[in-house]
Amino acid sequence: MSEHHDTVKNTLDVLSAFTAFMAFLNVLSPLFGLVAMIWTLMRIVEMITGKPFAEIIRKKKEEKDG
Repeated sequence: MSEHHDTVKNTLDVLSAFTAFMAFLNVLSPLFGLVAMIWTLMRIVEMITGKPFAEIIRKKKEEKDG
């Protein structure tokens, strides 16, 4: 199951980079570029921390509430 999950993430990473590049060239709407940029930033945070992005957000939300 982990291999499938990694394959999907890697595919989305490539698609995100392609989308951001095409938005930069004005081939796609800037909105797609924004979505690609957000996805890329989320993946960078995951790589730096070594944790899934949802877990990081949950932890920050708990610290804020508690």
